[in-house]
Amino acid sequence: MSIDALFKPFDFKALHLPNRTVMAPMTRSFSPGGVATEDVAAYYARRAKNEVGLIITEGTGVARPASLNDPNIPRFHGEDELKAWKRVVDAVHAEGGLIAPQLWHVGAVRTRDPEWTPPGPYDSPSGLSSPGKTFGVGMTDAEVADAISAFARAAKDAKALGFDAIELHGAHGYLIDQFFWEGVNKRDDVFGGPTIAERSRFAAEILKAVRKEVGADYPVIIRISQWKQQDFTARLAETEADLQTWLGTLVDAGADILHCSQRRFWEPEFEGSDLNFAGWAKKLTGVPTITVGSVGLSGDFIGAFGGEGSQPASLDELLKRLDRGDFDLVAIGRALLQDPEWVTKVHQGRNDDLKDWTAEALRVLA
Repeated sequence: MSIDALFKPFDFKALHLPNRTVMAPMTRSFSPGGVATEDVAAYYARRAKNEVGLIITEGTGVARPASLNDPNIPRFHGEDELKAWKRVVDAVHAEGGLIAPQLWHVGAVRTRDPEWTPPGPYDSPSGLSSPGKTFGVGMTDAEVADAISAFARAAKDAKALGFDAIELHGAHGYLIDQFFWEGVNKRDDVFGGPTIAERSRFAAEILKAVRKEVGADYPVIIRISQWKQQDFTARLAETEADLQTWLGTLVDAGADILHCSQRRFWEPEFEGSDLNFAGWAKKLTGVPTITVGSVGLSGDFIGAFGGEGSQPASLDELLKRLDRGDFDLVAIGRALLQDPEWVTKVHQGRNDDLKDWTAEALRVLA
């Protein structure tokens, strides 16, 4: 397959990308006290220098006490924190790159650090971390409103700092996704209910508040998934009709681009079609979509983050789907985390220079 499809420009609203590659957001935990360092800025700048079309940062916490479950994940509020992000933006722009922060609230996902606790209770829709498992605190109406405002303020700050777009993390069993998920959203108010449309109200209100702050032309991305880290087999939409209802609610509320996370991008979303999650999302909504999931490497990231190695994999299936218009953009995770030159090497046909994945990549900012 020709690599040309991956290197066509992409234009949408105020976003003008030189190609279709996106750096997937990947938690790195290299920001002591929640403040991104010069090393973090250089880490992103190296990808910008090497042809990445759009960098989406690691998840960064909005202004709720327990929006993060790790003290070394960067925050997106506070004077020092925002000054640090300005340095990141400037470093990426100096290399000709484009960058969006991923705005995040982890919800009821426990810290892995036994010597640290967040400075407040874990937020959740109903005090559940997974179906039937009590953890966290069901949010009051006031806390829900404060969380919505926190996302909106972060988006406003991102635009003021010069970021080229923003992404909301609405996937993988974190707070926004917990509201989507019937198994953990047992609320009996307007933010809960038996249908996916009702349980999408929290995300929709965030999107509306964000749009009010950033204006009509500023690109707003939302990352979504069927699977959860708590349950890899979980599905929010079992049918095409359910998927259309869910995604249509998000687009109507202000989402511009849908970032559709799968463990393996090549797997079909529904029987009877080879369209993947991003392919169905684009077909049903008409908005641009990003595909992601084990691009460029063998194996999926679950095994990889558990210590398994991976080798470079063919891009032919990805290119075929991109060329026929199934999706618009391609997010690269592990391959780009390990090798800042991955996009340049692919563009130049230097396939023999592509690197194997090892777990050591998680311990450094390459």
